[in-house]
Amino acid sequence: MQSEVNGRVCPRFPSMQSIRTRFTEQFNVKLPILNAPMAIPGVAHIASAVTSNGGFGLVSAAFDGPEGIHALRNLRRELAIPSDSTIPVGVGFIGWFLDSFPSEESSARVKAALDEHPAIVWFAFGNDLGKYISLVHEHNAKQKQELKTLIFVNVNSVPEALQATKEWKVDGLAVQGIEAGGHGGANAPPLLDLLPAVISALPNGPFILAAGGIATGKQIAAMLVLGADAVVLGTRFLFTNECGWSDQKKEILVEAEFGSTKRGMMFDDMLKLHDWPEAINGRAISNGIVRDVEEGLDLETRLARYEEGGKKGEKDRVVVWAGVGVGLTKEIKSTAAVVHELHEDILNALRATNQLLSA
Repeated sequence: MQSEVNGRVCPRFPSMQSIRTRFTEQFNVKLPILNAPMAIPGVAHIASAVTSNGGFGLVSAAFDGPEGIHALRNLRRELAIPSDSTIPVGVGFIGWFLDSFPSEESSARVKAALDEHPAIVWFAFGNDLGKYISLVHEHNAKQKQELKTLIFVNVNSVPEALQATKEWKVDGLAVQGIEAGGHGGANAPPLLDLLPAVISALPNGPFILAAGGIATGKQIAAMLVLGADAVVLGTRFLFTNECGWSDQKKEILVEAEFGSTKRGMMFDDMLKLHDWPEAINGRAISNGIVRDVEEGLDLETRLARYEEGGKKGEKDRVVVWAGVGVGLTKEIKSTAAVVHELHEDILNALRATNQLLSA
């Protein structure tokens, strides 16, 4: 079933109790839950399931721009969205990867995504994101109001949040704490400190999404109480049937406990990805890759061990991106089941807060 609000055609769930925030009202969704635009196989299937079950899905055009565009087109068909309407999903770009192309080609990648009319475009990890954001502003100036794409930017500090809001005029901020899996600010504060700091610095500012280490409905409820308009989950959606990671990687995730992750550049060293901006690194499951660094081995030796382990199918040197909340999940299930579980847990947590108030 679908409905149209402010020109946007979106899924509708009459029997689902909605959680009202600025974000859910703007995008006509029931739940303030987004999946991160992870550059992993299956992210489009995750996004489709999240949107189809009351949340807001994001696909990735990070390292495979054309595939990201195809994903948007496929989602339009899957969600039965008319060609002249905005798709209730978003698409994510990595700035430094766009920078690796000639300017005309990088601009063309962004414009191709915008031509599919996603509700959101999300930029992260670039030395000059402003030039891509300008492209979106130029695109929006030529569109009807109902077809404009809102701009969200990943930030890891208050100064970044202020620049994105005041200089780039973005519509939303993904406020990412140090707990996040995958890539983020090496010096970012914990989310519990960063989120209120950003909100305080930008009263009545853009939409605020909380991200980093969040895996449960209770945590989502806490972020909403702190003032977030919605919450972004990455690692939690890796524990799904739709995630295209190998069985080996999913087994590593399920076996992970608290304290199982480490942050640093050692994982990117193994993947030979060295173009991340300064002070950006990645968090993954700690394993032999980390021990090799701690032993003081040089890069050539570490790479040789990593490649040899891959040939043998060993689990000890597999790069498995994950946030600090990885130990909170112990089961692989459908994305739909995850969203409904989170929804119920959020409602229970929010109801419980009423008991803290005296009559």
